[in-house]
Amino acid sequence: MGNPVEAIMVVMREAFDSRYGEAWTERQVADALLTPNTHFMISGWGDGAECDPAKATGFALSRQALDEEELLLIAVRPQFRGTGVGRQLLADFIAEARERGTIKIFLEMRCGNRAEHLYRKAGFVQVGLRRGYYRGALGGPIDAITFALDLG
Repeated sequence: MGNPVEAIMVVMREAFDSRYGEAWTERQVADALLTPNTHFMISGWGDGAECDPAKATGFALSRQALDEEELLLIAVRPQFRGTGVGRQLLADFIAEARERGTIKIFLEMRCGNRAEHLYRKAGFVQVGLRRGYYRGALGGPIDAITFALDLG
């Protein structure tokens, strides 16, 4: 099987604008994947022995605690945006979370993130606002919106 950290980092390097300080380091991703109840999905990279990190089109990374799950990161390489990769990745993530017994999913996103429509279309609703959450952003700090999706 291909290296999921490599595949995630291929997408991460292209998908996250450095102006906002949202991207994780390779070490952060590797450590997260070692943490119990952390789940990931990678689109486009193949199956089993055929996995190729260079072919990854997107990924989702989450952490589950009892019957709640936090979508930590979701990203699609820029050349695949608008093709349905993100929508399918989010739908697959939600379906797998439901299979794991999750009844509520949370996520936080930077105010002004163009992906907000994707989350709202999937049924997420705003449940909070964290003022100045993204402190590493150029011209920041920038607020974060907290969303929740009830699967129960």
